[in-house]
Amino acid sequence: MTSARSGLPPLHLLLALGVTAVWGSNFVVIKYGVEHLPPLTLALLRFALAFFPLALFLPRPKVPWRNLTAYGVLIGAGQFGLLFTAMRADITPGLASLVVQAQAFFTIGLAVWLNGERPAAYQIAALLAASAGIVTIALHTDGSATPLGLILVLCAAASWAGGNMVNRAAGPVNMLAYVVWSSLFALPPLLGFALALEGWERMTAGIASADGKTWAAVLWQSIGNTMFGYGVWGWLLGRHAAGSVAPLSLLVPVFGLGTSALVLGEPLQPWKLTAFALVMAGLSIGVLWPRLAARLTI
Repeated sequence: MTSARSGLPPLHLLLALGVTAVWGSNFVVIKYGVEHLPPLTLALLRFALAFFPLALFLPRPKVPWRNLTAYGVLIGAGQFGLLFTAMRADITPGLASLVVQAQAFFTIGLAVWLNGERPAAYQIAALLAASAGIVTIALHTDGSATPLGLILVLCAAASWAGGNMVNRAAGPVNMLAYVVWSSLFALPPLLGFALALEGWERMTAGIASADGKTWAAVLWQSIGNTMFGYGVWGWLLGRHAAGSVAPLSLLVPVFGLGTSALVLGEPLQPWKLTAFALVMAGLSIGVLWPRLAARLTI
């Protein structure tokens, strides 16, 4: 395994950048998907294709069924169900890619609550900076984000944080196999919520009206995000120190906001750039400060 200080070889760095680009640009892809498909129906199809056919080729991770179930429900119905619903009409892709990163701070909060961990001073500073960015977004009502959209994405971030805690409890696993098999347990709640909130007629009508761009968006969720994203990210983490790989995830909202601006013409007003800078400052402090402090003490 390469040390955290030695960085990644050029090819591996390109792969890591490719993953973050896929994960960031996916917010624009989601927007395309919900143009024809009801959001919960899109999420249902996304996790159905994430599970099958990959489950035929990847053995089930040796973790308790209850762990896979909890992760699938939190990530499937929680994170993506809420995120897709918000992105239908209540928040732009660029802002969604930024706000959902609050999962990092919800994860810290859950660790404090459940495990009795004490937040460090740098984590508190990171939280304050990111919170200022979220408040900046909430104070602007120009159509980029409604209060409902902001709440839904924050709830999605909290569900993602819960999934992080469940994944931590699972111990070292093949992350691609873990995501694939847990996707099975995302299907029942997503189907139930879709039937209750969208209805069978709307679900089938959305599927019938879906065009090639919509189906490409569905496949992007399973092939791009799951197969390529988690597969390559897990492969990189298996060959390099986490300190060399994990900080690159900070680029996800950069690609998210940038792709939305370039492809969808999402305006980048000064307030939005200010919010972006504050949230990114918080994330950067949270991710990079421990590594910087460790080097300064050497």
